[in-house]
Amino acid sequence: MESLKEKTAKGLFWGGMNNGVQQLLGLVFGIMLGRLLDPSDYGMTAMLAVFSVIANELQSSGFKTGLINLREPRHEDYNAVFWFNIVAGALLYVVLWLAAPLIADYYHQPALVALSRYMFLGFVLSSFGIAQSAWLTKQMQIKQIAKCGMTATLSSSLVSVTMAALGFGYWALATQYLMYIAVNTGLMWHFSSWRPTLFSLHTPHSTLHETFLLPLERLFPFSFRIMLSAIFTQLNANVMNLLLGRYYGRVSTGHYNQAYQWSTKGSSLVANMLRQVDQTVLVGLTDERARQLAVLRKMVRFTAFIAFPLLFALAMVSHEFIVLAIGQKWAFAASLLPWLCVSGAFMPLSTLLTDAVISRHRSDIFLWGTVALGVLQIALLLVLKSEGILAMVMGYTALNIVWVFVWQWFVGRLMGYGFGAFLKDVVPFALAAAAVMVVTGYVVEFTVCGLSSCVPTVASGMAEHTGDYLKLWVLFISKVLMAAVMYYAVMRLAGVVILKEIIGFVKGRL
Repeated sequence: MESLKEKTAKGLFWGGMNNGVQQLLGLVFGIMLGRLLDPSDYGMTAMLAVFSVIANELQSSGFKTGLINLREPRHEDYNAVFWFNIVAGALLYVVLWLAAPLIADYYHQPALVALSRYMFLGFVLSSFGIAQSAWLTKQMQIKQIAKCGMTATLSSSLVSVTMAALGFGYWALATQYLMYIAVNTGLMWHFSSWRPTLFSLHTPHSTLHETFLLPLERLFPFSFRIMLSAIFTQLNANVMNLLLGRYYGRVSTGHYNQAYQWSTKGSSLVANMLRQVDQTVLVGLTDERARQLAVLRKMVRFTAFIAFPLLFALAMVSHEFIVLAIGQKWAFAASLLPWLCVSGAFMPLSTLLTDAVISRHRSDIFLWGTVALGVLQIALLLVLKSEGILAMVMGYTALNIVWVFVWQWFVGRLMGYGFGAFLKDVVPFALAAAAVMVVTGYVVEFTVCGLSSCVPTVASGMAEHTGDYLKLWVLFISKVLMAAVMYYAVMRLAGVVILKEIIGFVKGRL
């Protein structure tokens, strides 16, 4: 029988494989779509994202997290959640279908009426897979979840690129979103052995209250706070699209959304890999406080070891990457990307710390901490909106970094994870990654093209000639290779345990 350490390692491996492949596919197809579509196309779908994700959280109502955090969920629990999600998804779609003209009026974009009614089908489709996803996660069947996500990403991306090439514009992005959900949900059903029923398996003649309402009542106090927290989390993540779409128009929103998507690919690679195992593992260790804390600290070190070099490196090559990958038309997005990458480097730590809070069954702390962050963020962005988009992004970044330490304070109170211990686990990786990127940036730019001729060209974004693009390629490849070698060398010289464990695990899998 596999030990907890083996299950966690396999979960991280397949979680990493899933997210790694999805991000790689997202990179390839994102480049294709970025070249085929305009900023205004991305702006159209970005302005609707906040409504879709909030509706999705309302229809799921936090019950997936509630099921995962039950020690031994029963068939009746999964069954009640399944049918609730179906009904809630259908009702919410009707409400938003009727509200589509109001949404279009808010953004001054009449075309959003038809587009929103099409995109909002996504949370209806996803309602059929929430219980299956919870069951697979609870059973630690991360390999099967990985297959679902990778297949859905590939198939939806192929369709989207084909539609974009045929001139469908923003409809290609909307179809990609819907198809991903449909394929992922269908495969969840394929891999999950759990199936819904119209009555209790144990007592077929049970009443409606016993079959559906009692299980929901059991989950509701915890899950309701998770739902509200998730709504504010999504609002926090999409508030820039909401405000930019209103005050700056769909082109500026498209630039921001493009930069945000690239930064999110890096941060979600780490966060989602952990999220597929962290709550299940931490909940299983609730009665072993010392061991639970040791596991959490190892997860924090792993997160910092991966997230900081990955996101700081993307910040370092942001201009070269954007111009080479999707073209000069996205130069403004490239100027926003470094700040979003810095914020994104801290996001996986926030995710892990909030999951630790939830694992202690303190969804109330998660709720009010998320609400407070949302209120402060909206207030800050409204104050900064007259200063321009860059100022808003800088404020957004600063606040999200500060909030990591707010979550750490709560975890410290709940699990004895002191501030000093947290800094010891995080700061060495952050400083090492930052130092490596700074040194790499200066050395490569000075060595490859000289301070006087190449740097002004790159910094100004005027890479219009073949020679300039060649310089960008040399800069990009040289920076990536040098940063990777330097960071690995620093970690080896420092004798970092996480690196040794990762190398040992990978060798064991080959």
